[in-house]
Amino acid sequence: MEVLVIGAGLAGVTSAWYLAQAGCKVTVVDRQPGPGLETSFANGGQISVSHPEPWANPSAPATVLRWLGRKDAPLLFRFRADAAQWRWAASFLRECLPGRAARNTAAIANLASYSRRELQALRTSTGIEYEAGEGGILHLFENPREFAHVPGKLKVLEDFGIRGRILDPDQTIALEPALTSLRPRLAGALHGMDDETGNAHLFCKALTEKAREAGVRFVFDSAVQAFDMVRGRITGVRVLDSAYRAGVLQADTFVVAAGSYSPQLVQPLGEKLPIYPVKGYSITVPILDLARAPRLSLTDEARRVVCSRLGDRLRVAGTAELNGYDLSPNPARSAAVVAWLEDHLPGVADVARAEHWCGLRPATPSNVPLIGHTRIDNLFLNTGHGTLGWTLACGSGRAIADIMTGQTPEPAFPFRSLK
Repeated sequence: MEVLVIGAGLAGVTSAWYLAQAGCKVTVVDRQPGPGLETSFANGGQISVSHPEPWANPSAPATVLRWLGRKDAPLLFRFRADAAQWRWAASFLRECLPGRAARNTAAIANLASYSRRELQALRTSTGIEYEAGEGGILHLFENPREFAHVPGKLKVLEDFGIRGRILDPDQTIALEPALTSLRPRLAGALHGMDDETGNAHLFCKALTEKAREAGVRFVFDSAVQAFDMVRGRITGVRVLDSAYRAGVLQADTFVVAAGSYSPQLVQPLGEKLPIYPVKGYSITVPILDLARAPRLSLTDEARRVVCSRLGDRLRVAGTAELNGYDLSPNPARSAAVVAWLEDHLPGVADVARAEHWCGLRPATPSNVPLIGHTRIDNLFLNTGHGTLGWTLACGSGRAIADIMTGQTPEPAFPFRSLK
């Protein structure tokens, strides 16, 4: 079977790898000059199995209302004359219902645990390196009222077989001395012990090379313009390269793994995807004092900021901005990320040399990605992973390969069936 994968980010490259391992002849096409140069380029670096709870949960509406009007709010909703944005927002509110949130949490937890196992197996079998860390994630709480809910969160994780432990302030500092200056205002932490970290862009590049060795063909600098259809099936995609030369890439089956741009690609085919771009920000900062830098990855639950150590640098990422496909940076959003770093890890990194980035995360209202069939029998999806693209990458890639080759995916997850 010949397969064309559209998109060379985490979802696309992992799909290509597992399809090739299943014996398929695979081509990957991407408009960028290399792999992992959009959403996967400078994310927070976390493989956060311990954070399966979706944004859409019963507490979310009140939290979002509290943030309205703040330019530095963790979630910024820029109201636009955009029907897709309003439909997404209405669906998001519906997914906040307790029953739906519980169902979505279960789906994410099952896929996340499976994905981590697949990542570990891939790392062992290929030997690829991507600044990986296996110390887990510390979820930090400064508000005692919020920390009081942590035992309930831990119970949910344990029900899904995800390991964690609750730490008081002294135990938190003992585990991560880099947080010593935070001790006076720290209520405690939840240590996600099954979590990992890593440089997603390096992973994409390394796995691309392994996939090439396995026979996968990569076509970069080529944007998909349209699908060719014959009797209800796709026969090829029309592409335009950076020199404005047109061509057609043919295959038996097709996978859309184009992140936030997936809905635009499939809409002409009559497929409507509930994905909206959510802009996130990050900074990558050189560490000044390696001895004082955190060893573990950190998540500030209240501010929705994460921090991961990638070699001799820190990656700090956070905030969510719903503003369509606008990729222009908002200085206030970046400044909030820098301020968090200076406040929580003062003097550890050289903020004057920070590399600023923002990118679009393909979010569904439920935070559950779209993996599986479409109404066209030779078109498949692996997209809509939101903030969990790195966490769910390997599990999603393996699952879509199983589905396309007639196997039953292992995790309990609402994979899309043929309509």
